[in-house]
Amino acid sequence: MSVSKSLTKVFNASKIINYNDKSKFIFLSDCHRGDNSSADNFAPNRHIYMSALDYYYDKGFTYIEIGDGDELWENDKFSDLIKAHTDIYLKMSKFHKEGRFYMIWGNHDIYKCNHKYVQKNLYEYYNPKTGQLEPLFDNLQAYEGLILKHESTGHKIFVVHGHQGDLLNDTLWPVARFLVRYVWRHIEILKYNNPLSPSRNIIRLYKIENELMNWAEDNNQIIICGHTHRSAYAIPGKTPYFNDGCCCRKGYITGIEIENNEISLIRWSRGYSAKSMRKVEHEVISGPINIESFLINK
Repeated sequence: MSVSKSLTKVFNASKIINYNDKSKFIFLSDCHRGDNSSADNFAPNRHIYMSALDYYYDKGFTYIEIGDGDELWENDKFSDLIKAHTDIYLKMSKFHKEGRFYMIWGNHDIYKCNHKYVQKNLYEYYNPKTGQLEPLFDNLQAYEGLILKHESTGHKIFVVHGHQGDLLNDTLWPVARFLVRYVWRHIEILKYNNPLSPSRNIIRLYKIENELMNWAEDNNQIIICGHTHRSAYAIPGKTPYFNDGCCCRKGYITGIEIENNEISLIRWSRGYSAKSMRKVEHEVISGPINIESFLINK
């Protein structure tokens, strides 16, 4: 199935979330949370990511994770990920318990499309301190796509990982997973790039981005994606394509914020205070600009 048909199919089947000018959202993706081994690309950014979650939780944001939050191609057991990053999952669980968390699955955590998998691996976790299973993401539903619909204007924002229609990462994902798990995971430890990833293959990256942008323009539809690991912020009146980047770049993470019906591309990175103490800095890269400005035909 083509990228266009795949995206349209997901769009038509997506859950609709109503929001208004007072709503606040943070979109993050491609964390690739692993087992804290040398192959875990998320581990070096744990502190940055946790600082961001603390900020958004305290500020009342709703967290939407746009796929590949968990690295399930390289890792076989979800429990290993929870064990490695327990504090991270517990913080995410606090969002969930307050109705402020939505999880979208991508190609690297495509197992979440099976609700039984989610129920078995994410509903609860083993707490070694108590020796018991305890709630984590009770009754969580993972989605392939979501639509945010403004209560007053009716405009829609389509949120999807972005791998749909990408032959290797969609239809042939079992083959790609095999190569990543048993070949490239071990080579990556030696600091060689994985050519299967669009984030490290510039030709595939441009191809995927162009297809996502074409769909957004053809459908006059604002779209927020992940997958490519390359952040993007639309130009008002032009193709309404946004990409939140990723959370596994060395030393920083990027995301998309919506607040006061304005959208911003943001970055969290390591910094140092006047006393040379390590801290995490939050900065706006692009925006904020009112979302209505990105609708081609108003």
